[in-house]
Amino acid sequence: MAQSPPPARPGQEGAATPRRRPTLRDVAEAAGVAAKTVSRVVNGEAGVGAATTERVRRVIAELGYRPNSSARTLRQGRAATIGLVCDDVSEPFQSALTRAVEEVAIRHECMLLVASSLHDRERERTSVQALLARQVDGLIVTPVAGSQAYLGADIAAGTPVVFADRPAVGAEADTVLVDNVEGARRGVRHLLEQGHRRIGFVGDAPHLYTQDERVEGYRAALRDAGVPEDDRLISRQVPESGAVRATVESMLSAPEPATALFTGNALCTYAVLRALRDAGPPPALVAFDDFPLAELLHPAVTVVAQDPVGMGRTAAEILFRRIAGDTSADQVVRLRTRLIPRGSGERAPAEG
Repeated sequence: MAQSPPPARPGQEGAATPRRRPTLRDVAEAAGVAAKTVSRVVNGEAGVGAATTERVRRVIAELGYRPNSSARTLRQGRAATIGLVCDDVSEPFQSALTRAVEEVAIRHECMLLVASSLHDRERERTSVQALLARQVDGLIVTPVAGSQAYLGADIAAGTPVVFADRPAVGAEADTVLVDNVEGARRGVRHLLEQGHRRIGFVGDAPHLYTQDERVEGYRAALRDAGVPEDDRLISRQVPESGAVRATVESMLSAPEPATALFTGNALCTYAVLRALRDAGPPPALVAFDDFPLAELLHPAVTVVAQDPVGMGRTAAEILFRRIAGDTSADQVVRLRTRLIPRGSGERAPAEG
């Protein structure tokens, strides 16, 4: 596991000083009531008049106050709940990541609350806000393309947040990534070593951070080998079966056809495998990301494997250190990939 130099936390290297998390006493002072009164309103206890309750709630909203359950539970040696917002918990990568986070949470006697954004930025924001409203002690988020600036105030106020798989935009916190560039570079280099010079890249939608990095690695491998790039061999689109089939057919039937394919993620691999079912002699294939039953196909699929378990575990361990009071600089952790040769990527170019 390699680490890149950590960016500064707010308050370092000229950054603005982080805003202090509003306390119960701050609310009491602003509302002109006793701290016990605020506590009763927060906990829904009886004995507070309607006008006073409304005034306290208005101040709570204005100050952005959230009761800090972490302080109470950590005094007992554990955290209460953490939240995870991932892309889609049904996807194999996200499912493995979620399970790893849960295992770390269980070791800390902590409950994990999970929500799926389904790649929708508004659903991500709504899910994050719902978890914060439930007073989770910290969050792990797989960011959707767009901005996560809406989390800035909560991070500045002290809510521990870790971003996983992709960096956030407009918000700074600990981040755990895969070394996508080097992984793709290694996979394409493997095809080049088999003698391929016409290698197609079949990737996911253009706005995805991981796909940007993987196509960068693809291009770097070609440059390293002195092989000219051909934009006609690079496809970036949502991996819908019909569209991918048309792309693959175009690449394989061109005057100078592709003799090998490199796929940008498991969803792209599934679509490519469907497209190749009725094709002629299949091209060599290397897939970014392992997937269930890859080794049972004929030939088995050569992959650049990520480590979703390692990512989930690393993100959760960082989060619990923050919950326990670690105030060191934010860190960016990049996890390495590994090439698993199985047969499909070891085909040489067809003669003729």
